[in-house]
Amino acid sequence: MTDTLTLHHVPASRSFRIIWLIEEMRAAGVDLPALQIETYAIADGSLRRAEFLSRSPAGRVPALDVDGVSLFESGAIIEYLCERHPEAQLAPAPRTPERAAFLQWLHFAETMANLIANMNMQYLFLRDPAMRSPTVLKMEARRLEACIGALEAGLAGQEWLLKGGFSAVDCMLGYNLSAAPYFVKLDAYPNVRAYFARMEAREAYQAARRQDGPSAFYKRDFYAPDDTQ
Repeated sequence: MTDTLTLHHVPASRSFRIIWLIEEMRAAGVDLPALQIETYAIADGSLRRAEFLSRSPAGRVPALDVDGVSLFESGAIIEYLCERHPEAQLAPAPRTPERAAFLQWLHFAETMANLIANMNMQYLFLRDPAMRSPTVLKMEARRLEACIGALEAGLAGQEWLLKGGFSAVDCMLGYNLSAAPYFVKLDAYPNVRAYFARMEAREAYQAARRQDGPSAFYKRDFYAPDDTQ
């Protein structure tokens, strides 16, 4: 592998997934180079600069400089790193029994994250709060509840999303569960709450959080769907 890894990162965003995966790989004994983190802020326009857009044409994090290329989209980066380092045993190999479930949860995580991103846009990034749509917010909250319900069912009787144990799909979904409770209360989802507690207890997760940086997003503990203020 390359002798450098550079992650283009916004604190508490989807790029956290990559920091966490790299820490899990290190914990599994993979010899990776030091991770350099270049931090950006959504509000300052740095994600729209030509230099960053040459790495991530949609102007979104994460982007990872690895093996002489810049990869964008967290799911693609996770698949690439898992394929590059099968010795980490964080992804089932192609044509093995849990490969289909791995791919399904990997992409489900991004569907769920996009719902969170839509709610972030409505609550946090509109210049005028009066522009918020209660109808859109209620619809997105219901869709997010449906995703959490699917996750609750998928975790019944097991600790991680794959029966074989912890994998990179848990890194993908871990980001979602750090943000989802701002929009959907998790009281009715005991499997999900226990799952997230197991994530937070992992040493690699804690190491990733120390590198992540403080969130500049959420100013409240909960955002109700009918809140237009």
